[in-house]
Amino acid sequence: MDISLKFFYKMKKMRIVCKIASEVLEFIAPYIKPNVSTGKLDSLCHQFIVNEKHAVPAALGYKGFPKSVCISVNDVVCHGIPSNEKKLKNGDILNIDVSIMKDGFYGDTSKMFIVGTPCSLAYRLCKVTEKSLYLAIQLIKPGLRLRAIGKAIQNFVEIENFSVVRNYCGHGIGRKFHDNPQVLHYDAYDNGVILKQGMSFTIEPMVNSGCADTYIMRDGWTVKTKDHSLSAQYEHTVFVTKYGCEIMTLRSDEIIPHIYNNI
Repeated sequence: MDISLKFFYKMKKMRIVCKIASEVLEFIAPYIKPNVSTGKLDSLCHQFIVNEKHAVPAALGYKGFPKSVCISVNDVVCHGIPSNEKKLKNGDILNIDVSIMKDGFYGDTSKMFIVGTPCSLAYRLCKVTEKSLYLAIQLIKPGLRLRAIGKAIQNFVEIENFSVVRNYCGHGIGRKFHDNPQVLHYDAYDNGVILKQGMSFTIEPMVNSGCADTYIMRDGWTVKTKDHSLSAQYEHTVFVTKYGCEIMTLRSDEIIPHIYNNI
C-alpha cells in the first residue's frame, strides 16, 4: 500500500490549512441556536472560508456535493446536506464537518454541537464519541499497528452500550483529500499497516445510540441510522511525529495536548 509521508515545507502548509478548518468550527459556534437553518450555517461557513481565510471549501462540488460543509442532525450519521428548510430546534445535536483546501493541501475536521438543552442520552452519546477519538489519538506513535486505533475505539464505545458505524472510515490526507490508509473505527484487518513518522490521516468515529446499520437517502448523500437512533461524530487530522502525534486541527476549546509524546 502506497502511503505518502510528509515533512518540512509540506507540514507547514498542512498546519495552515488544518488551522483554518478548526477556526471554521470556532467561528460558527455562536450562530448555532434554535430556529437557525442549516442552510444559513452553511452560508456563514462559506463566507468565512472564502472571504476571511481565502481558502476553498473542499466539500463544495466534490463528487457533486452541493454545499460547503456537511451538517448532520440527530439521526443523520454523516454527509448531511444543509438546507434553508431545515431549522434547528431545542435539544437537537448536530455535526458540522469542515474540509478545507489551500495551497494544494487539505485539512479535515468535525465536531458535535448541542442546541439548547439535550436529553441525557444525546449528551452522553456526544461525550462518549469525543472520548473515543481522544483515546485513539493518545495511542498514536511510530510502530503502532493501524488496527489498534479501531480496536480501541470499538472496545470503548461498546462498553458504553453504543455502536460504531462500519460503512465509513478515516483516511489519509495531504495533497489528496482522501488518500491511503483507510482508518477503520473498529477492529478489522488493516493490510498490515504500521504507523510511521510523517503519516497524516483523519480519525473520525461515527457512533450510534442504537444499532450500527445505516442507509443512504434518495439525495445520494445523506446517511441515516437504520433504526432512527441518534448518531454522533468527532474528527481530527493528525500527523505522526517521531515519538507520538500532533493534532493538526486542535481547537482552542479543547483541553488536550496539541502534541502527544509516547516515548
